Amino acid sequence: MKRSSLLLLALAGLLPAAPALARTCVVTIESNDRMQFSLPQIRVAADCTQVDLTLKHTGRMPATAMGHNWVLTRTPDFQPVATAGMRATLADSYLPKNDARVIAFTPVIGGGQTTQVRFATSKLTRGGDYTFFCSFPGHWGMMKGKLVFG
Repeated sequence: MKRSSLLLLALAGLLPAAPALARTCVVTIESNDRMQFSLPQIRVAADCTQVDLTLKHTGRMPATAMGHNWVLTRTPDFQPVATAGMRATLADSYLPKNDARVIAFTPVIGGGQTTQVRFATSKLTRGGDYTFFCSFPGHWGMMKGKLVFG
């Protein structure tokens, strides 16, 4: 009996490890032509290892006139990133290129369009202070909310 237990333990060590309980959490948020997000707060459970966020623009105006995106930063970085984005272009989603302060973002979309972003929660700290916003110039003053992780 002891020998068979040792053999089972040895064989178990040869099997590929199962994923460490990876869990993808799915979030959908809408934006509209009145410069509003449908959610003022997004809660992400602590056991989520990644987030699949879908942004739906329910308005009708094109991206050049009333485009929206979804950007996530730490709250202290929100305004500096948004301000720097005003010097960027629509092609850059009104964000500074390769800015490490940006945790996740979607491209800017127009009315009737949908876009997605996937990001790892390893970039977040439980109980951290996070703001999501639209970086289209002038929108981020109204189009913002809180992301709560954990």
